[in-house]
Amino acid sequence: MSKQNRLLARLEKEARNVRRDIVRIITRAGEGHIGPALSCVDILCVLYFEILRVDPNQPNWEERDRVILSKGHGCTALYSVLARRGFFPVEELSTYGKTGTIFGGHPDRGMVYGVEVSTGSLGHGLSLGAGMALAAKVDHKDYRVIVILSDGECQEGSTWEGAMFARMHKLDNLTAIVDRNGFQAIGRTEDIVSIEPFREKWEAFGWSTREVNGHNYEELLDTLNQIPFKKGLPSVIIAHTVKGKGVSFMENKEIWHAKVPSDEEFKQAMLELGKRDNSEVYEK
Repeated sequence: MSKQNRLLARLEKEARNVRRDIVRIITRAGEGHIGPALSCVDILCVLYFEILRVDPNQPNWEERDRVILSKGHGCTALYSVLARRGFFPVEELSTYGKTGTIFGGHPDRGMVYGVEVSTGSLGHGLSLGAGMALAAKVDHKDYRVIVILSDGECQEGSTWEGAMFARMHKLDNLTAIVDRNGFQAIGRTEDIVSIEPFREKWEAFGWSTREVNGHNYEELLDTLNQIPFKKGLPSVIIAHTVKGKGVSFMENKEIWHAKVPSDEEFKQAMLELGKRDNSEVYEK
């Protein structure tokens, strides 16, 4: 097996583990945003297992790359990836939803190692990322700032204020990745407030743009290894994804924005995610 194929196989394995974690901890807790978490798994895995300069043993290392999960409701995906990257034990994920847990329904920087910004109030992440990227420029640091946005929050004016600011200050150390799964809480994004023509909007705001399949590891790796796409310009990656990716009955169904699986749905989801021995005990 070639080095590239080994890398792709490793990323696929990690993503499958993360998806199992998401389904398990949300089912156990009886709460959480399962669809939005599943759609951004592959993006997070490529970032944390291959692209980012981070050190789990030094979570506040000054030279680290910064990731802001602006779509904070997808936090169970981030929690799992951070755990599997070594920021804290995977076993701690079992406390999600319990009294005294460090894992909230939206990520809290003061509680979880590896979380850069407390997010969840949609539309703020890009402006926060732009501020971090400007600080890096002022301090002559070469770390990168990556902001993961939902497509629904790109309906908000604050996102575009951040986009204008980033272009004005030539923040080529800032990258936005839009998880373009086509849905928001109550329906299809285009049926609620259309954001198309989407790529052209970013280009009009002075950003260098790329579009990828957000579940294709080769496309993600190739694109992320090219950032910044153009010197002096911030970069945006429009990642076309599937809400609920990996579980057939959740895919592209708005009801799974925050629905909790039943016991039977949990078992079916785990079968589809690789637990194929019917004799196995399905521990939540």
